[in-house]
Amino acid sequence: MESRIEQAIARHHKGYNCAQAIVCTYADLFGVDEQTAYKMSEAFGFGMGMMEVCGALTGGLMLAGLQNSAGVETPGSTKAATYKIDRMLGEAFSEATGSLLCSELKGRDTGKPLCSCDDCIRHAARIIEEKLLADAQ
Repeated sequence: MESRIEQAIARHHKGYNCAQAIVCTYADLFGVDEQTAYKMSEAFGFGMGMMEVCGALTGGLMLAGLQNSAGVETPGSTKAATYKIDRMLGEAFSEATGSLLCSELKGRDTGKPLCSCDDCIRHAARIIEEKLLADAQ
């Protein structure tokens, strides 16, 4: 059986952006259908379309919100805890890839890529499984 990490890479190869590959692969674990996950994460690919934070990481951060947020019933009550999770995921991603920024990961200014999109997706998925999903169990 194909692992979720492999599923995320396969989605990317089918044309999903990095954020979509991550969010759609894990959406079912949070009660979100793939169509909704695909649409809500579309604008987060290619470093949010403007070479900023890597889409694979932002996809993981969306999942952190789905997992941790208390929702509209108690607005704001879980933000600090969610931001702490965001920081933990971001630090682990940066350590694994060398940066949070798509432009740096792709070597836009230096001509020397730090990490391929597939590897960014692979690292993000591994971090989600090790740090986000493992903590939920």
